[in-house]
Amino acid sequence: MGLSGEQYDVIVIGAGIMGSSAAYELAKRGQRVLLLEQFDFLHHRGSSHGESRTMRATYPDGYYCPMAVEASRLWEEAESEIGYRVYFKCPNFDMGPAENKSLRAIISSCRERSIDCRVLDHRQVDEEFDGRIRIPEDWIGVCTELGGVIKPTKAVSMFQTLAFRNGAVLRDRTEVNEIVKDDVNGGVLVVGEGGKFWGRKCVVTVGAWTEKLVKRVSGIELPVQPVETTVCYWRVKEGQEGKLAIGGGFPTFASYGRPGVYGTPELEFPGLIKVTLTGGYPCDPDKRPWGPGKPTEEMEEWIEATFGGLVETGGGPVSKQSCMCCMTPDKDYVIDFLGGEFGEDVVGGGGFSGHGFKMGPAVGKMLADLAVEGEVKGAVEEETLRYFRIQRFVENPLGNPKDFL
Repeated sequence: MGLSGEQYDVIVIGAGIMGSSAAYELAKRGQRVLLLEQFDFLHHRGSSHGESRTMRATYPDGYYCPMAVEASRLWEEAESEIGYRVYFKCPNFDMGPAENKSLRAIISSCRERSIDCRVLDHRQVDEEFDGRIRIPEDWIGVCTELGGVIKPTKAVSMFQTLAFRNGAVLRDRTEVNEIVKDDVNGGVLVVGEGGKFWGRKCVVTVGAWTEKLVKRVSGIELPVQPVETTVCYWRVKEGQEGKLAIGGGFPTFASYGRPGVYGTPELEFPGLIKVTLTGGYPCDPDKRPWGPGKPTEEMEEWIEATFGGLVETGGGPVSKQSCMCCMTPDKDYVIDFLGGEFGEDVVGGGGFSGHGFKMGPAVGKMLADLAVEGEVKGAVEEETLRYFRIQRFVENPLGNPKDFL
C-alpha cells in the first residue's frame, strides 16, 4: 500500500535543547526532518528556557567527562555556523568538605579522563579568587578551565534556526497523541493535532512529558520524575559588580556541602548573580504549582560566608525564575531505543536530571547517530550508552549503582 500524507526520514518530537540539536544534526546529514513541539517554540513550560546554564566537565561519574568535552567543541562549532555566541567561557569551581565522596570522585574522574584540575586548600582558594570566594578550613576547592555559561533560550533558537537552514520542517503547537508502528510500509506513524506523519525513524525528546508519552505509546514505565525548581538572582553590592562578573576570572560554581548550591557569574542581568539551591519539588508538568521554591535562609547564610559580603542577602533574592528538571533515580540520562514492537525505529532521550542542557549538542549527535546509524559514532564512547539504557531499571529499580553516594 502506498503512503499518503507527509513523509520524512526522521520525525523529532519535542523541540527543547535535545530535540532541536538532534533535528539540526539530522538535517545537516541530509535527512528529511520534521521537528514537532506541543507548545509554542521557545516556551517557558519545560527545561530549555531561561537566561543561563552552567558548562562544566567535573562529574563524579567519569563517563560524562568526554561528553562535556565533546559538547564544548560542538557548541563552538554551532556558534561559528550561526555567527553569534551562546556559550561564554569562564573557569569552573567546585567546593566542599575535603572528605566529601562526590568531590573526591570528581577529582578522580578528571584525572582519569585527562581533564586538567587543580585541588586547592582554603588559603589557596582565597588567593586564587582574590578573596571573592572563601571556604572553611576543612574544605577543598577544585578548579578547572573548562567552564562557562550558556544562554538557553538563545541556544535553542540557534539550533532551530540551523535545522531550518539545513532543510528541516519545524511545527509548533502540534501535540503528539500516538506513535504507531507501520506494519505495511515500515517505519512509524506519528499522530497528533496537526494530522498524521510518516517517518522512517522517530526521536522522542519531550522532557517533563517523557514518562507520560512513552507509557502511552509503548507501555514502558520510565522512572522519570518531573521536578519544579526555582532559580534565584541576588544583587551584588553597589560598587562591587565587576568583581563577580564573567570575564574577570570569576567562575561558575557548585558547592557539595550543605546546603547544595550552584550558580553562575554576573552576566545576564547587570548587577545580579545567580545562586540557587539544588533540587526542587516533584510535580505533574500539566498541573504545576508554580510555587515560590525552597526557603532561602540557608542560601543567604551560605552566600554571606562564601562571597565575603559582596552580595546583598537582606530581603532574599531580588528575582526568581521557575524551571523544570526531569529526574531519574540514579540521575543518569535515558538514551536508548524504545524497543518492543518499535525495535530500533524509535529512539528516546530524557531524564537529564538537571545536568543535561550543557550536553545538548553532544546528546543531539548521539540521538542522530542512533536514528541513522543504529549506534553512536565519534568522540563519545559507545560504552557510555550502557549507563543510559532503559533496561537498567528492570535490572535494578534504582538504576546504576553509585559508589560516591
